[in-house]
Amino acid sequence: MIKGFFHSGLVVKDMDKMVAFYRDSMGLTVLREATSKAPPEGDHTGIPGAERKLVFLGYPEGGHQIELVTYINPPSPEGHLDKHQRGASHICFYVSDMQAVYEKLSAEGIHFVTPPITRDNADGSHGGICYFQDPEGNYLELIESSD
Repeated sequence: MIKGFFHSGLVVKDMDKMVAFYRDSMGLTVLREATSKAPPEGDHTGIPGAERKLVFLGYPEGGHQIELVTYINPPSPEGHLDKHQRGASHICFYVSDMQAVYEKLSAEGIHFVTPPITRDNADGSHGGICYFQDPEGNYLELIESSD
């Protein structure tokens, strides 16, 4: 029986750069790091002999985590799926002040697909949404809600 979420994994090229972004820019904490080498016959990755480094980031109090994975051997091929292709994904973050996060990340050179789009709802609540990309082009989303 499925009980809940644990983590979302992203394959990355420059682990140091990506850890710095998710830790310093997005405010996550490095929770644990590991290295993994699959046996020659393979393991759960389906890649015999794969050697990987993994870093898990999240909030110390728990909840969903982001797992950054870099393949040391064999190295990952270049390329990314565009946001509208099957198999593409994104990770969404709740924020309390979308405009402030947008301005901070924009000043750091982070690429946004659009500026924040805000709306006042019929029930009097306020909301906002925007998409952006981390330094390696993975899509992220911000959601702000006053309720």
